[in-house]
Amino acid sequence: MPFSFRRKHAPVVEEPAAPVTQTAAEARQEQGIAFDGLTEEWRLVGRMHVDGRLSDALNRRAPIAIAEVQWAPADGSGPLTPAPGLKSVDPYDLIIVLAGEGSLPPLSPEERAAHKIHKVAYGVSLEVPPYRIVGTVFLFPGTEPERLLDRSTEMFVPITAAHAYLGDDQIGDGEVDVVLVNRFYLRGVEQVDRSPDGRGGSQVEEEPVHVPLTDEERWHAAEAERALGEEAGRALEARADSQASDERAAEDAGARAADDPEVPLGG
Repeated sequence: MPFSFRRKHAPVVEEPAAPVTQTAAEARQEQGIAFDGLTEEWRLVGRMHVDGRLSDALNRRAPIAIAEVQWAPADGSGPLTPAPGLKSVDPYDLIIVLAGEGSLPPLSPEERAAHKIHKVAYGVSLEVPPYRIVGTVFLFPGTEPERLLDRSTEMFVPITAAHAYLGDDQIGDGEVDVVLVNRFYLRGVEQVDRSPDGRGGSQVEEEPVHVPLTDEERWHAAEAERALGEEAGRALEARADSQASDERAAEDAGARAADDPEVPLGG
């Protein structure tokens, strides 16, 4: 008889498998970001499946997958109703997008500090027919709000602490963390003071607010300064050449007049 026959062996205890955990970014992408977007005629409410910042996804100008979509007339004449057939949206069709803190990926304190950029805050009223947006825009020093009307690689510009209006009616429940405005639809920019109701008032004359500049932005600023310096140098050289040419022409005219008394000094 084997020595170990009928001996009870200690049960084999299997270690529990480590739970499979999703990163915050993966969970955020799977669940989607709540959005409230407006076209010329429709209001779309649902979730966008994007990787990273909502503004970055919109600025890529590619169709974005959407889910759990409801829609309604933009003027509020009808209630929101399910639109299961809408599976994607083209950023070109969106005039404004109302967003909140959920539209930004979670950042550590160090990342938040790194994302701060040296910009100036302006109170603005933007006309994006049929809508009007009143809020605060942050721009690089030396850039006036009117420059938002210029062409840019940035399709959507964020307006913070914003109020959105259709005519005299406010869109949404009140102040929105961020309204992303499609610059392709932008038709007017006015610098305003922020009144208590958020509607805007007289032209602002406040001291600019500054936050630190990142190394990358310092490099871009230096490159821009260098380019402006080169352009100014070329303009000065062209002006000097033109003056020298004028002086030579005047000397030649004087010489001709001296050789031929009948030739007037003027030509």
